[in-house]
Amino acid sequence: MHHSKPGITRRRFGKLLAGSAAALASLLSACSTALRPRPEIVCTPDDAAQEEYDYIVVGSGAGGGPLAANLARQGHRVLLVEAGGGEENDNYRIPLFHPLASEDPAYRWDFFVRHYRDDARSRTDPKFLPDQDGVFYPRCSTLGGCTAHNAMILVYPHNEDWDYIAALTGDSSWNSEAMRGYFERLENCQYRKPGGRNRARHGFGGWLPTSLPPLDAVLGVIRDPQLRDVVLEAVAAVLKQSIGKPLELIKARLDPNDWHTVKLRNEGLCKLPLTTYNGRRAGPRDYIRQVQRSCGKHLTVKLHTLATRVILAEGAHGRKTAVGIEVLEGHKLYRADRDQRVQPPQGRKAVIRARREIILAGGAFNTPQLLMLSGIGPAKHLKEMGIPLEIDLPGVGENLQDRYEVGVITEMKKDFAMLRGMGFNIPGPGEPPNPFYQDWLEGKGVYATNGAVVSLIKKSTPLQENPDLFIFGMPGYFAGYVPDYSTRVAEDQRHFTWAILKAHTNNTAGVVRLKSRDPCERPYVNFHYFEEGNDTGGEDLRALVEGIKFVRSITGRDEMREHVAREVIPGPQLQTAEQLAEFARANAWGHHASCSCRMGADDDPLAVVDSRFRVRGVNGLRIVDASVFPRIPGFFIVSAIYMISEKAADAIHADASARAAPVA
Repeated sequence: MHHSKPGITRRRFGKLLAGSAAALASLLSACSTALRPRPEIVCTPDDAAQEEYDYIVVGSGAGGGPLAANLARQGHRVLLVEAGGGEENDNYRIPLFHPLASEDPAYRWDFFVRHYRDDARSRTDPKFLPDQDGVFYPRCSTLGGCTAHNAMILVYPHNEDWDYIAALTGDSSWNSEAMRGYFERLENCQYRKPGGRNRARHGFGGWLPTSLPPLDAVLGVIRDPQLRDVVLEAVAAVLKQSIGKPLELIKARLDPNDWHTVKLRNEGLCKLPLTTYNGRRAGPRDYIRQVQRSCGKHLTVKLHTLATRVILAEGAHGRKTAVGIEVLEGHKLYRADRDQRVQPPQGRKAVIRARREIILAGGAFNTPQLLMLSGIGPAKHLKEMGIPLEIDLPGVGENLQDRYEVGVITEMKKDFAMLRGMGFNIPGPGEPPNPFYQDWLEGKGVYATNGAVVSLIKKSTPLQENPDLFIFGMPGYFAGYVPDYSTRVAEDQRHFTWAILKAHTNNTAGVVRLKSRDPCERPYVNFHYFEEGNDTGGEDLRALVEGIKFVRSITGRDEMREHVAREVIPGPQLQTAEQLAEFARANAWGHHASCSCRMGADDDPLAVVDSRFRVRGVNGLRIVDASVFPRIPGFFIVSAIYMISEKAADAIHADASARAAPVA
């Protein structure tokens, strides 16, 4: 294995920190200010008749859930339709249990996607399942959508992501300065103090709490010799660039959501903000329920309701108008649900109509599927499926994108002391809680974290405009998604995984297509990875190789020999750039599917929506989810989806107000 040349050694770095564990703790976390309460929900009165809905929002995830809540607060009558239920257990509530939540029968939707068209290439992936013709891609069907099982990481997108959309559409309201206002509006930052000039431009009154891991969990990392030294070696590898710089700059660099960090496109060690509150998962589900309690007559939520078709009617000047949706009502109707495959669906058909608009927020797979089932999409494909064409939109299901991720996994010589005695078991009735669970009940401890102990941002090459690699380390064995992967993650206490995430991917060649006219059938999804796609220069693949090399420069240091037994993945037999590239081709995965109904200018034949989220060629239909991005933003897509959801609420409310305004 490669051993890097001595740089800042652990001993020298210890001197830099004056031998203080508390100093290292300040680098990795921050003492939160006193827990601030969630803001009071205020509703705009509405004296209009309540016999029908103004808006129907399909999907309650990061786009649809907050959108429905915000429209209800503005006085509109909103129906939020969700195919899953509202069950909630500790797999949802406990942040560390997010792998278990992704495979919990109450929430899970199992998609299987292809990475390549070529079968031989597909089968080089150890995760590929021939009986499913694809690789496991966990999704979540429940109130809150995939925010109920994600790892809760909230990292701000790059400013260029927004400025690109502004230039592409000619709509200046998308510029990065304006979009920052939406982040400030939705965030309720728990780890910085409000007041003053707020140059960091955090938000303190929004619906989404953001926190850092509890200090006692960080100190637990420091007291574990193996974890402490892994973190120290990572810190030593990246912090040297901050030596001699002003303390305020270093503080900003550690917070990826600080406005200074965003503007400077900083690299280096970073804190990992999580959407948690008092040690518990927080997200759209909580906001939806808050608004229901405060604005009950404005927001109706229909669970276990699968949308199967958008109903179109003839409008003015021969233009179609979306007037409602067809649904199937019932439990576990969609075939991505593992339990549904045992018996045929027994749903009850129904039609629900809206007075103003239908808003689709089903995500990058289900939104294009629903459009195509409704006759909106590529004419040739719809003809092949026997679906009458309503609107010819060739961009529906095109431009599908994702991150690439790979893992570098090392076996340690000992189990991690911090995890000794810790299980992922939830105490049953009458059973005494284990100490880890008891700590979590008090809002502290390792259960209140998502498992990552160190994270950093870097460029794969100096030529990159923005950093494009997000790398984080966590105890456990994680080599990508396979069915029942969460069991191994929960049981393993002797492996350490470095997850390498490649952002700003160049490949835009993925597709979503129907397999049949059956609305309960999962669609065909193929990302066309690497050379099979349109990244002709191979930049994405080279970036992953550079990420692997960088991680090895940490794990291969002489100081780690006392802890590391061996590298398991990729393995010491793979050393050359081409060997590591082949490893990445076979083993990479993703979980940020997006861009399959892209936003674009009026003269773009593949643009599905305009800059106000309106589906082209039809009135009364919008899309507000990950599918609308023209290219995948930032590192972790959920922050960008939350922001566009806020923006969409403003656009929809403004359009409604303009229609209601009297003509002068």
